Amino acid sequence: MSGHSKWAKIKRDKASNDAKRGAIFTKLGNQIAVAARQGLDPNTNSALSMAIETAKSFNMPQSTIDRAIKRIEDKSALALEEILYEGYAPGGVAVLVECTTDNRKRTYPEVRSTFSKGGGNIGETGSVTFNFKRCGAIVTTSLDDEKLFQALETGVEDTIDHQDGLISLITSPTNLHQVLGKLKALDLKIEHAGLTYIAKNTMEVDDRTLKKVHKLVEALDDLNDTINVYTNLA
Repeated sequence: MSGHSKWAKIKRDKASNDAKRGAIFTKLGNQIAVAARQGLDPNTNSALSMAIETAKSFNMPQSTIDRAIKRIEDKSALALEEILYEGYAPGGVAVLVECTTDNRKRTYPEVRSTFSKGGGNIGETGSVTFNFKRCGAIVTTSLDDEKLFQALETGVEDTIDHQDGLISLITSPTNLHQVLGKLKALDLKIEHAGLTYIAKNTMEVDDRTLKKVHKLVEALDDLNDTINVYTNLA
């Protein structure tokens, strides 16, 4: 149930629904606008390049991506900032909520209330992040031995197999852009790529608690300012 696989799939499923697509594109557009502050050229701005790659993996049209980049000229976009909230779901499951917002006074109460309604609680800064590692993740279809060896040669540091037949190729955050380019040259089908958080230590819960955690994570993910939700569930 890692954020870079499970919840990426949920977002793609939601994006297939017209009622949800607009909200998801708005979130992705905010990510692009924030990244564009470091430079408008994705060839020299790896943060922007990865934000665009993520948007494309959710079938965001190029015209919408271009408009998001041009928002850097809009003063209202300059108020956007990225914030990471930490907390616990039922059963003591650790949760990270990655947000982009132009108003902390709006976002924090929404996140805190959602945690509370879902049987969890929001935590202090540092209460959860110590158990997570910031990484790059490139999700692709399962690889045969030859392709896997070739992928590892590009700078992939680790792999995570998923039950849905996908595999996450893990890189350092700074090496993600370079590795992604090399993997594309191998003609791999890339399902999703971007920066993520991976739990250093995972945990399991009973089925009843798991349903509660799923419900809370989806509620957090549905908030307008939420970009990604991560947990330390096995």
